[in-house]
Amino acid sequence: MITYLKHDQIDKTLWDDCLTHAANGQVYAWSWYLDIVHPGWEALVEVRDGNYHSIMPLTLKRKYFIPYLCQPFFVQQLGVFSREAIKPETTVAFLQAIPKKFRLVEIRLNEQNPLPEAYKGIDYHQNHLLDLHQDYQCLSSNYHENTKRNLKKALKSDLEVILLSDMGPVIKLFREDRGASVRHWGDAEYARLELLSCAALSLSNAFIYGVKSIDSEEIICGALFLKCRGRITFLFSGNSEIGKSKQAMTCLIDHVIAEYSGKPFILDFEGSDDPNLARYYQGFGSKTIHYPSYTYRWI
Repeated sequence: MITYLKHDQIDKTLWDDCLTHAANGQVYAWSWYLDIVHPGWEALVEVRDGNYHSIMPLTLKRKYFIPYLCQPFFVQQLGVFSREAIKPETTVAFLQAIPKKFRLVEIRLNEQNPLPEAYKGIDYHQNHLLDLHQDYQCLSSNYHENTKRNLKKALKSDLEVILLSDMGPVIKLFREDRGASVRHWGDAEYARLELLSCAALSLSNAFIYGVKSIDSEEIICGALFLKCRGRITFLFSGNSEIGKSKQAMTCLIDHVIAEYSGKPFILDFEGSDDPNLARYYQGFGSKTIHYPSYTYRWI
């Protein structure tokens, strides 16, 4: 039986144990991650033999005192996580167990949440994954020609990839570039991102890379990657006009691929439905996968 739990009823030890043994665990669903990106989150839980067997976070908000479910910032996928491979009827059972008090539901499930064909309220989004188990020579040989040209340009620009200890430089780059057009982000969202990165670094679940010219200390490009359960997730990045002109981001991503090549990791580009970004990620040899979103109105 699936049970609805408010935040203070959730046993986070059982929750994280379920994710540890889940067939489809992702970093977004860990209790510490949800506590930061969406404080007060609730849940649907299926208990078996005293353990959480299957779980689904409920990320609620209120508008005019009316509760609804939405997708938090810095979270691409949530949905159902389980100790066993999920069947379509399991996904449906959890969706149908969402309390009717949530008048509007706009959430994204995960890539291993199958659903019956033409299930009402479902749409699909793109993600791009690159299996890193092969050696670097093999992986880089699968780069598209444009990516290879961009990488050659970056290598000629005398760039250096370095580890950063905090998100400050990356957030600054983003706010001065793409962030200027992201009107729904303010100081609170950036503060939450910094808190998230600090927590992930302290748990050894993240690393931050910056790119600079060899003859300068100025960071011209940077990115935050989450690392959890064999998946490296490209969560957030910032770039400058100089970085773009020197193909610094291509250099940075190639550095990560080289560092983790031949190891049991998947590089998750975390998107994208944007055709240009999708083409860019595919340029590194990534494969396109799809994951569902669910929208429903009880009004």
